Amino acid sequence: MRILAFVAGVSCLFIVLLDAFETIILPRRAVGRFRLTRLFYIATWAPWVFVVKRFRNPRRRESAFSFYGPLSLIFLLVVWAGAMTIGFALLFYSLGSPVIDPHQVSALQSDLYVSGTTIFTLGLGDVLPSNQWARALVILESGTGLGFLAVVMGYFPVLYSAFSRREVSISLLDARAGSPPTAAELLRRHACKSAEEALSMLLMEWERWSAELLESHISYPLLCYFRSQHTNQSWLAALTAILDTSALLVAGAKGQGTRQAELTFAMARHAVVDLAQIFSLKPINDAPDRLPFDRYQQVYGVLTASGVKACGDGQCIDRLREMRLLYEGYAEALSLYLRMPLPPWIAERPFKDNWQTVARVRTEADRAVAAPGGSNEGRSAGPLIPPAHHPHDF
Repeated sequence: MRILAFVAGVSCLFIVLLDAFETIILPRRAVGRFRLTRLFYIATWAPWVFVVKRFRNPRRRESAFSFYGPLSLIFLLVVWAGAMTIGFALLFYSLGSPVIDPHQVSALQSDLYVSGTTIFTLGLGDVLPSNQWARALVILESGTGLGFLAVVMGYFPVLYSAFSRREVSISLLDARAGSPPTAAELLRRHACKSAEEALSMLLMEWERWSAELLESHISYPLLCYFRSQHTNQSWLAALTAILDTSALLVAGAKGQGTRQAELTFAMARHAVVDLAQIFSLKPINDAPDRLPFDRYQQVYGVLTASGVKACGDGQCIDRLREMRLLYEGYAEALSLYLRMPLPPWIAERPFKDNWQTVARVRTEADRAVAAPGGSNEGRSAGPLIPPAHHPHDF
C-alpha cells in the first residue's frame, strides 16, 4: 500500500508539473491527448456551453461566455495546486506519515493538512515532521509552492498583455469595416484613390496581427476563450473578415493591393488552421453557404458602385469559391466550438457606427466649404451645437 501511494504521489506531481510547464513556460504548442489542462477544458467547456446557450437574451449569453475564460484560468490554477497538495500528501503517507499531530486525527488527514500548509507556505507549526525524510520533503514542497506562486504571478501579466494587444487591432477595425466587420464594408470604405495605400498598410498590419495571434494563442490556447469587449466583435470574426477581404482582392480585384492581400491571406489562413488543430477540430465543409450567388451579386454591386475595380468575368466567383475552401471550414469549426459567430460578407441590416458619424460631419463640412460664400473667415462663430448621438452598434 505504501509503495502504491509513493508511485501515485510521484506520478501526480510529475503530471501536474509537466502540464504547468507546458502551459505556462513552454513557448510552443503542447501536444498530448491526456494533458491535464486539455482534460480540464474538455470537462468544463461543454457543460458551460450547455447551460449558457439556453439564455434567451443575446447580451446575457455573450456576457456569460465572457466569464468562462478568466474563471477557467483561476480554476485551472486551483486544480494544479490541489493536485500538487494531494501528490505530496501521498508521499508523506508512503513514508509512514512521519508527522507529529497533537490532534491525533487519521494519518492521511494529517498528511493532507501538513501538505496543504507547506505548499502554501503558511508555516503554522502545529504539525511537525518527525524524521529527516519528512523534513526534506517539507523543504522540497515549500520550495515547489513558492516557485509555483512566482510562476503564476508572472503568468497573468503575459496573458493579459497578449489579450490587450489582440483587442486593440480589433477595436481599430470597427471604424474601417463596421461592427461586425465585413469584407464588403472594408473595401467600400477604402474605395477612393487616396485610400488604396491605406488599404495595403491595413492588410500589412493584419498580416502581423495574424502572426502575433498565432504565436500567442498557440502558446496560451486558453486565450481563445477570452471574448472581446463588445458583443459584435471577436478575434475570430475579425480574422475571418480579413480572410474574406483578402480572398476578394486576390480572386477578383484590380490594383487594390493584391500582392499584400496574398501575403495577408497566407498568414491569416495559417493562423485559423493551426488554431483549429489546437482543439482537434476538423473542418466543417457542409455548413450553410456564407456567400450564395445572390449574396455575391449584392457584394459585387456594392463594390462596383463604390468604385472598387472588380473583375467582371464569370470565373471570379469560382476563383473566390476556391479561395474560401482553404479557410472557411476551419473558421466554421472554430465558430461552432467557441460559440463565436462568423461575420457576413455584407452587412445584413443598416447600422450606424462611429465612422459613419464622423463621415457625415466631414461631408457637411466639405459641402459648406465648396458652396459659394462657404468660407467662415471674418464671421462670428455661432453657438456650437453637438451632432445627434449615434450609439455604437454593439
